[in-house]
Amino acid sequence: MQARPDAAKAIALRDPARVMRLARLGSFHQCRLSFMRILTRRMTRENWTFTRPVFDIDANGVGHAVYCAHTPDRTYSLVAFAHDLPAESRSDRVIAEAWDSTFTLFDGIPTAEDIARLRDNIPLQEAGRVTETELSVSRANRSVRLWKHVVSRLAAGRQPDVGELTKVGYLMRTTAVYGSGKLGAADREMIASRPECAAPFQIEMLSVFLTRAYVRDLAQHMANKRGGDKAVTLDPDIARCMGIGNSTGLGMAPFLVNHPNLINNWIAARETAIARVRNVASASASEVGVFRDLLARSTRSADLWQSEHPIQIEKLAVLRADLQKLTKHVETADFQSNRPWDRLFSWAEATLGLDGQECLASLMLEPYANLVDPLADQMSDADAVSFRINGAMTLAQLRRVLERNYRWALDTDWTAHDRCARVWYVSEEKLEPRLGERFEEPIADYEQPLAPGRDAAALYDALKSWDGDDPVAAFLLPHSEHRHMVRRAQIVERAPYAEIRDNTIGSDLLPIDMLRCKLAFFGATHFDPRSDRWVRICLFGNAPYPEELQSRDADDWPYPPLELARS
Repeated sequence: MQARPDAAKAIALRDPARVMRLARLGSFHQCRLSFMRILTRRMTRENWTFTRPVFDIDANGVGHAVYCAHTPDRTYSLVAFAHDLPAESRSDRVIAEAWDSTFTLFDGIPTAEDIARLRDNIPLQEAGRVTETELSVSRANRSVRLWKHVVSRLAAGRQPDVGELTKVGYLMRTTAVYGSGKLGAADREMIASRPECAAPFQIEMLSVFLTRAYVRDLAQHMANKRGGDKAVTLDPDIARCMGIGNSTGLGMAPFLVNHPNLINNWIAARETAIARVRNVASASASEVGVFRDLLARSTRSADLWQSEHPIQIEKLAVLRADLQKLTKHVETADFQSNRPWDRLFSWAEATLGLDGQECLASLMLEPYANLVDPLADQMSDADAVSFRINGAMTLAQLRRVLERNYRWALDTDWTAHDRCARVWYVSEEKLEPRLGERFEEPIADYEQPLAPGRDAAALYDALKSWDGDDPVAAFLLPHSEHRHMVRRAQIVERAPYAEIRDNTIGSDLLPIDMLRCKLAFFGATHFDPRSDRWVRICLFGNAPYPEELQSRDADDWPYPPLELARS
């Protein structure tokens, strides 16, 4: 039975000053509101169908394929180009110029003329050009050792070793999935009104979903070509445990600063979902059963999660220990009365580390689709008005806004070298964000406005000599250098989760915290930092393949099945 919250004593959303710290943002996990899960639920609910009208790839793995997703109203087609890439040309860096496979998501069904045009451009990626009929552009490289293992095993008539597969989790990893106007592709505004594109990044997630099917089919094709009649078909249960990898670096990190309204909507939706569940008066046996099952599967997922980075190794050890504590605590917990999820959440805040707390936050949402899933409709940003500065606001009001929302920044000594040690800039070669050392490199003149804390403190200091009754417009007329910070402060006043409440240029900054926050909303799992500024992840691991969406659970797939994990 679904109990009703007690509105008179409703538990509020968590304080942004607590949530929007980098260490916590860097401990987020996927949840029901992750974009991949929003997509698979929609595909299942609307009974999308899938076809593969073209698979023209030779024995050397060269050619192209087309995968079509048919929605109730239109068709999207992944056009994939397979290449025979020499080992010395394979690189995950953004400056690479060749890949094992390249892709575009096409709006509709491509003609032969479209394919010919795309063949001349998509394999070139940044060096090519596309049109508004292309919605995304991407590329991927093989995980070489695992690719060889799977293809050789299947060609020899044997299934791959599950233990080897779960160590890596994918046969190919993307190094970029570009959308929203990149390289000439369609701007988001062109498709934002389509229902299937309403939630963020749905086009990019669809591209990756179809890419995963292509990778499975390509590996099977290569095995069949090599093994002939001796080759066997990849077991569907084994195939399902393989997702698509992704290598992501600093280029993604500034997104959280550059899109304050959007980030607010993501975090606010998640925090609203958490608050709704914490307000549930009692939990039914079935709801508790779902939670306990997924807790066990989440524990197994943490056991399978591999990393060689010292920071992540330590975080994993704490998370695994915390999940054991949580499992033991849940064995005797009372879920029948007195807001059980709030009591459990409060226990976790007092007992577990940040990773364990945020893992529990995600798990708590799982039994409550009716409370959580509708919030997906609130996660995009269509508020163009938010970027208009309110020039009539008085400077006294602006000071109060800064004091409420940037107190941590106002209390920071920005003259200390360790507080402003880093500089965000854009590389001339690839036009990608980079992070340099302010006092070791001559890069300060190229700094990007990605330090809102320091800039808020500078704005607050500049306001001291002005009368509080003066309007913002009068102040900005001679001080246009503060326009961007005035705009941010006004956004944060009405969008409280819009701002990271931490230092983004300090010597102790870990950019991977920013990466993980965004990637967790995508639905990524098994974060594997390769340094403090780039990370490998897995997307759609354990998800159904297109032909399985109607026959398997298309929602709780991020949690690995216990029976396969033990085999």
